[in-house]
Amino acid sequence: MTARTHDEFAFASLVTVAAFYPPTSLNLFTLVVSLVGNIVGALIPDMDQAGNRLWDLLPGGDALGRVFRRMFYKHRTITHSLLGLFLIYHGLQWVLPKIVNAGVVDPQVVFFSVMIGYISHLLADGITKEGLPLFFPLPFEIGFPPLQALRITTDSWVETYLVQPGIAVYLIWFIATHQDQVLLLLRLVD
Repeated sequence: MTARTHDEFAFASLVTVAAFYPPTSLNLFTLVVSLVGNIVGALIPDMDQAGNRLWDLLPGGDALGRVFRRMFYKHRTITHSLLGLFLIYHGLQWVLPKIVNAGVVDPQVVFFSVMIGYISHLLADGITKEGLPLFFPLPFEIGFPPLQALRITTDSWVETYLVQPGIAVYLIWFIATHQDQVLLLLRLVD
């Protein structure tokens, strides 16, 4: 999937999860950092590509991206696996409380927002022809549906004209049919 599709899917996933499992409290700073964290989480699995937008956000990101690309040897390796999910999960649980001012921003809400973005990326890539190396380093990919011919080609007309608008339609439908939960979320922001 393209970065735009991952961004849209991550945001739709965040809204869906937050509507059903709202945080107990939410301030404006936490909301903004969580939204940014969700998009960053959706980009993390593709950090094995030098052209990932995440590298553009970091000082010296182009050079770092080239180094990481050599380390991973190809796209969709550890960052697209259950092992990568485990490492990111525990890495974020360790680092977020150290870099986020808990007096201003709730690190747990940010953590879950990033993880929702990350997992949404894996789910979206799971429906592409390439599939996912979920059990990396074992050399096989898993995708849905199991028949590769029925999956989506990345950056194809199907993704551009069906998947991306489909995500937007889903988000509009979800907000319209779950107005009470979405309004409750908005009321939490103080």
